[in-house]
This record gives sequence, structure tokens and C-alpha cells, in this order.
Amino acid sequence: MTYKTSIGLNENVVAALCYVGFWFTGILFLLIERQNKFVRFHAMQSVLVFMPLALIVFLMGWIPYFGWVLADLVGMFSLFLLLAFAVMAYEGGKFKVPLVGKYAYDSVYKEK
Repeated sequence: MTYKTSIGLNENVVAALCYVGFWFTGILFLLIERQNKFVRFHAMQSVLVFMPLALIVFLMGWIPYFGWVLADLVGMFSLFLLLAFAVMAYEGGKFKVPLVGKYAYDSVYKEK
């Protein structure tokens, strides 16, 4: 069964969109979507995965001589993660990334 979100789209589409813009769209959908926990989980996980990766890529770029090569490799890895996570979210999966997935799940699904 598919559910609608507050913006009128299917929750699987919005969950996949949470990953498309790295952590930017994660923050955007955390602010927009207040009711749908499936979307909020994927938005929170997107922020918790891609914000540190963006910081790592930025800092590696400053390493003299070979830092830009390392930054490109981590950037390609981030792009691979983005595609994999977006496809899994579109298929309706509620996968948890090691380390940050449990925090994202608990922050959205645990009653306060």
C-alpha cells in the first residue's frame, strides 16, 4: 500500500528524493514533511550520511599534492551511495545504514 505525503506525492518517490540532493534535500524534506515517518526517516538518514561525507570531501581537497585524487574517490563513492540509497528507498525499503541508521530510526519512530 502506498501513502501520500503532505506535498501530494507517493511516499516512495519522496523518500528517494531525500537522497537525490545529498544532504540538502534531506534537510528540505525534514522541514516540509511533518507527518510521514517513512519519509522523515530517509530524510534524517540522508543528512546523517551525506553531511559528514561532504565535509570529508571538502577537507581532503585541501591536502597537498594528492588530496584532490582522494576527494574525487570519496566523491564517487558518495555518488554510488546516493544512487543505491535512492533506488532502495523508491522500492520501499527501510534499510538502516550502520552507525547512523539506528539514530535516524529512533529519532523518527520512537514516541517522545
